[in-house]
Amino acid sequence: MQTDSSASPPELARHPEGASTPAVQPRTLRWWPAACLVVLMFLLRMIPAVVESPSLPVIFASFLGPAVAGVLILLWWVTFSRSTIRERLLGALLTIALIGISITLLHPSLANMNAIMYVVPYGAGAFAVSLCLLAAQPRWRLPVALGAVALTLGYWDLLQSAGVDGTFQPELSWRWIPTAEERYLQTVTSQATETPSPAPAEKILLADAAWPAFRGAARDGRQPGIALKSNWEEAPPKSIWKKPIGPGWSSFSVAGNRLFTQEQRGEDEAVVCLNASTGETIWATTYPSRFWEAVAGAGPRATPTIADEGLFALGANGVLLALDPVTGAKRWTRDLQVDAGRKPPMWGFASSPLVVQGLVIVHAGGAENKGVLAYRAADGELAWSVPSGDHSYSSAQLATFDGVSGLLMSTNSGLQFLDVANGHTIWEHRWAGDNYRALQPLVVGNSAFIATSLGLGTRKVTARQKGELWEVTEDWTSRDLKPDFNDFVEYQNSLYGFDGNIFTCVSLETGKRAWKRGRYGNGQVLLLPDAGQLLVTSETGEVVLLKADPAKPVELARFPAIEGKTWNHPVVIGFKLYLRNAEMAACYELALEQLPEQQSQSVVQQGD
Repeated sequence: MQTDSSASPPELARHPEGASTPAVQPRTLRWWPAACLVVLMFLLRMIPAVVESPSLPVIFASFLGPAVAGVLILLWWVTFSRSTIRERLLGALLTIALIGISITLLHPSLANMNAIMYVVPYGAGAFAVSLCLLAAQPRWRLPVALGAVALTLGYWDLLQSAGVDGTFQPELSWRWIPTAEERYLQTVTSQATETPSPAPAEKILLADAAWPAFRGAARDGRQPGIALKSNWEEAPPKSIWKKPIGPGWSSFSVAGNRLFTQEQRGEDEAVVCLNASTGETIWATTYPSRFWEAVAGAGPRATPTIADEGLFALGANGVLLALDPVTGAKRWTRDLQVDAGRKPPMWGFASSPLVVQGLVIVHAGGAENKGVLAYRAADGELAWSVPSGDHSYSSAQLATFDGVSGLLMSTNSGLQFLDVANGHTIWEHRWAGDNYRALQPLVVGNSAFIATSLGLGTRKVTARQKGELWEVTEDWTSRDLKPDFNDFVEYQNSLYGFDGNIFTCVSLETGKRAWKRGRYGNGQVLLLPDAGQLLVTSETGEVVLLKADPAKPVELARFPAIEGKTWNHPVVIGFKLYLRNAEMAACYELALEQLPEQQSQSVVQQGD
């Protein structure tokens, strides 16, 4: 009798031999490639936090590698996962759609590069982790994975960014919480921006300036004539004032009882004059300009310069101003974007003006001869311009080699020594690199020390005049001192500064490390040479007093001074310490020790 094949259950199939087996069911996912990619994402993301002074390629691998791994996760899903065709299409299309929606809804501070760094890898990572955990659960794995993607990306849409810290870890907060800048703007009144009526004879000159420019008159971070008491438990620093301030990485210049700095105020940049005794605003001159980037956030990068001809300041978008230091009234302005024919560099124009021989000199990095620009201080007219590197976050400074004075400029092309009068090259040292240069060259005798960021280290070059020619030699290049944007100082044949985010001491003669200790983050250092003391501000706003000793690290005292990421340079005038960061400015009174010569003078005066 003939058997009716239709009587077989629909879920059974027949082998050629005649045996019946179940139909093909959805299979367990091949999950291990996705798991490997998630682990790779994590390792790449952790590089800046665990690798000391990572190189530029390593930094880019950390930034972009997780996003590439995220794309590979989607590629795994559609080609190698063992999922069904329906799962593949739905999973890939909906994940891409969720990522696109999330990028659209991101806070502006997390847009563009941040979207690639965070949204793509975290969304793809959530997708992969869920699928790995539910690889054998065909009914639930895709819905749960898509839900995890939606929740993860929704979390990022609730955040805002204030930039990153010195290890490139993001500084995040809920997007509905007012930022420090927004809170500060609420406190700024119209009276704060009005300029007072000065006394007719009131005038501020260079002779009045105890700290006329970025890192002092010589831009070397040295303040002689001061010795601090080192027992801060018995004589703790006394808080004189604290006040909110707008974003910016400027330091202070100081003349008399006035502090000059720069900040961001919403859509305006501002040059601000503060009362050094109270912190109150004396005047603030604003102009339309806002610079923001994902690493350091908003605000000016340079520090105002005090000169007999006035007060000079450069904004992050390239607006150069000459102001009356008494009233803040504008005398003239120039635009480096126009004069140099270029957009701002990646982290903004950062050249604190050098004022010398009636000229205001800044680095612009324009093409051809628009690299270093010199303007007449009196009227702002361009006096000369010469070629230079196309980016630098350093500032021109005066220096003398073999009795010849000129201006020194460190850029991505190397080191230039130029004639102040006309910009002609006296000598140069080529050390080209893709990494940025943000530090001031340090001059000791006929030698200059220049540093390159992101792990390349520091180089010593020596310049000597041989008749009408110059001989410039490389003495050493050392990776024992690898600062990023943290200037270093010299004391008694040793260099003190940051090797990555750890404080270190190296030999001036050899570049070899003497010691390395003190995790102060990406902070700054100020030298008190007459006392052999180092005043360090940590990245977290602590102030640390060290003894400048090449034999061993000696931490004398420390105290928490201000809150928030602190990359700005400190200033000490007499017994006053002035600090600021992108959120707060502060003044502390420090207890002083008498230096030997001061004690001698005191004895003489008592005898009289």
